[in-house]
Amino acid sequence: MTETITSRPVRPSPSASPVLGGLGLFTVLLAAALPLIDFFIVNVALPTIGAELSAGEAVLELVVAGYGVAYAVLLVLGGRLGDLFGRRRLFLGGMAAFGLTSLACGLAPDAWSLVLARVAQGASAAAMLPQVLATIQATTSGPRRAKAMGLYGATAGLSMVAGQILGGLLVAADVAGTGWRSVFLVNVPVVVLGLILGARAVPDTRSPRPEPVDVPGTVLLAASLLTLLVPLTEGRAAGWPLWTWLSLAAFPFAAAAFYAVERRADRTGRTPLVPPSLFAIVSLRRGLLLIVPFSIGFSGFMFVVAVALQQGAGLGPVDAGLALAPLAVVFFLFSVAGPRLVSRYGTRVVPAGAVLQGLGLALMTLAAWRSWPDLGMVELLPGAALAGAGQALQLPVVFRVVLSEVPAARAGVGSGVMITTQQSSLALGVATLGTLFLSLSTSLGMRDALVTTLLVQLAAVASTGLLSLRLPRTVA
Repeated sequence: MTETITSRPVRPSPSASPVLGGLGLFTVLLAAALPLIDFFIVNVALPTIGAELSAGEAVLELVVAGYGVAYAVLLVLGGRLGDLFGRRRLFLGGMAAFGLTSLACGLAPDAWSLVLARVAQGASAAAMLPQVLATIQATTSGPRRAKAMGLYGATAGLSMVAGQILGGLLVAADVAGTGWRSVFLVNVPVVVLGLILGARAVPDTRSPRPEPVDVPGTVLLAASLLTLLVPLTEGRAAGWPLWTWLSLAAFPFAAAAFYAVERRADRTGRTPLVPPSLFAIVSLRRGLLLIVPFSIGFSGFMFVVAVALQQGAGLGPVDAGLALAPLAVVFFLFSVAGPRLVSRYGTRVVPAGAVLQGLGLALMTLAAWRSWPDLGMVELLPGAALAGAGQALQLPVVFRVVLSEVPAARAGVGSGVMITTQQSSLALGVATLGTLFLSLSTSLGMRDALVTTLLVQLAAVASTGLLSLRLPRTVA
């Protein structure tokens, strides 16, 4: 296979360079939305899933964690395979697999079948999503790339909020008696549409210098993420057994071994899974550092609010989902204006966004303290609107910054590294802030647990704002 690939022309002529048209951009953005929607769509469906499948808390957390961990572990490998075998092929194959595994989730007869199907769904997403950013990087340039990256960031942020809202609406609608199953089955017609459009409108690209898969690096990266994310996600519900502590103790050794193997491969001229030399790009390095606290805080917030509004404030899945609708609407509006603001003010809009998000979060914390348990969309509206505006001024811009100087030949690995950082941080947010909230709720009560967790997230927003001051002033 390698000989066949490398025998092709190394660099096509400019006239033969593939171009991503409007329909193709719509298609890849549709694909980008699916995995993020599915990370959050189950939050408001978990109580219904637990009741129908007689699933305990630990198993329900695996429904979330199994997807997130498999997704995070395989993302960089998915980017490398797209560089090697063709991004369009991996895109369509990953999307088809995502549709099939979504169907398996929707038809799962018991809780453990659902967990296994979710793991497979996460692996499918890891094959599909890296091709989105890599295709944008390889088929656009200049203002078109800036616009495409801005739309990608807006899609990513909006999908994370819309997933939770959509989940509540679908569970309550009980379409054809499917109940919670509809949150997975809804993916199937979307995937069919995406496959039809993708086959017609997404150009085929690959790295001009395809490189073999780094097997030791892949194994060690997987070990590093698994030893960190699995015990943090499952530890509290399982009662923190010995294996969780042993796993956490193994994490720094696995991470150090991964770094050592990757650095040695980079120095000897081989191609590591995550080239340490890639982090010499200042914009990428500083942007990734900012993505970590942003994503941890965002995913933890979404999970905690979903649980608090349903189990504490007594809201149904629709009201719990719609409570954050103002955040989604304002996020969309500010995302549209974001590119113009960046062209005028550069990355200074990012710390401004952190300030707005912090003010919004403070207002929501105050609302939870004063109005509990009468907490819903009206009480959360001012804070949610401000937070949505702030998030829209951060996430799309940071995505552009991270990939702005990554060479086209490394588009796959660069996008894989960025999405892995984001996805790992999303999973870490649910594991850490979710564990904090659920642990405190038994001793302090639901209101005080929610307020405390929101204050911890406020600290994460403050760190995001400080880190954003170190971003390059302009986006290349």
